[in-house]
Amino acid sequence: MSTPFIPYGRQFISDDDIRSVVEVLQSDFLTQGPAVPAFETAVKAHCGGAYAVAMNSATSALHAACLALGVGPGDRVWTSPITFVASANCARYCGAEIDFVDIDPMTFNMSVAALTEKLKQAEQSGKLPKVVIPVHMCGQSCSMAEIHLLGQRYGFRIIEDASHAIGGTYQGKLIGGGQYSDITVFSFHPVKIITTAEGGMAVTNHGDLARKMELTRSHGITRDPKEMGTLPDGDWYYEQLELGYNYRMTDVLAALGTSQMRNLTNWISKRQQLADRYSQRFANIPLILPSVISDARSAWHLYVVQIDTKAAMARADLFKAMRHDGIGVNVHYMPVHLQPYYRRRGFKAGDFPAAEAYYARAISLPMFATLTERDQDRVMERMITYLG
Repeated sequence: MSTPFIPYGRQFISDDDIRSVVEVLQSDFLTQGPAVPAFETAVKAHCGGAYAVAMNSATSALHAACLALGVGPGDRVWTSPITFVASANCARYCGAEIDFVDIDPMTFNMSVAALTEKLKQAEQSGKLPKVVIPVHMCGQSCSMAEIHLLGQRYGFRIIEDASHAIGGTYQGKLIGGGQYSDITVFSFHPVKIITTAEGGMAVTNHGDLARKMELTRSHGITRDPKEMGTLPDGDWYYEQLELGYNYRMTDVLAALGTSQMRNLTNWISKRQQLADRYSQRFANIPLILPSVISDARSAWHLYVVQIDTKAAMARADLFKAMRHDGIGVNVHYMPVHLQPYYRRRGFKAGDFPAAEAYYARAISLPMFATLTERDQDRVMERMITYLG
């Protein structure tokens, strides 16, 4: 009998989730009905934001957030090189130029020191960013208070890419409250903390930004007479105010998200327990363990370790060996600036040394709320066997 494969991440769909989805499937609305606003209400009530705009992916939400902040040709947007490509691509969709800020090697998040130095240089050259997108890597908040102060000093707006981080906290408050940013974006991909299969959401405290994102997600169309330039000639009348997109979330997926939100607190607690077990067991083997800043609580979307140079096995060999043993380790992420598309835009190896050093050593271990201690023990035993 073969040993079951342990993936690095996995969704959990309960009977309650299934019932919630079936109720929508049996209702009059599969899309543009009441389930999407209900999901938006659940998320903003959880994190303390004033407005929430659900979309069909976090990528769509990042794009809409950039458009809401007026990003366009001639503008500059900065983000982290250690993230999924969508954090950078959203600026390119708007015709803006993208640049990166190197990471803190301990937290894997945007380095405040590197950001400060880059801003000083950009001010001198007249090339300051319009928007900065800090990425809460693995579920841990960036140092948002410090980034916010820099935003006030240098005049840039802030989008928190919290795709990994729903349920995490910063300074005792849940991520998404918007104290230090203009917009926060969450992802609900199946390997994230909660899932809507595919989906994302933008949360903000600014009504004007929320309305702009609502228009963007639905073709730029309004049915509100107060927003129209012409007197409606019937109840059917609508106007397209802007060039928008079809970024809407369906009611089917929103119902799944609302149901999943009921388990969020328990799942975050379970992920914390798993992270603690990893850290305790790996304390004396040649691994660089993830570091959590004192005023944050990670949502632990990922548990990433770095292979120490003293380890008995190189990262590539360890990856192959673990996969051969049925353990789905992964690597998050390849530095965005080294992707062929961004190399063609002038980036090269050596531009962001901390990010590149991280990538050379990083490996993601299985982390999901339903990971059993027995399966986690198997992961840890194999790691200890291979690394010594």
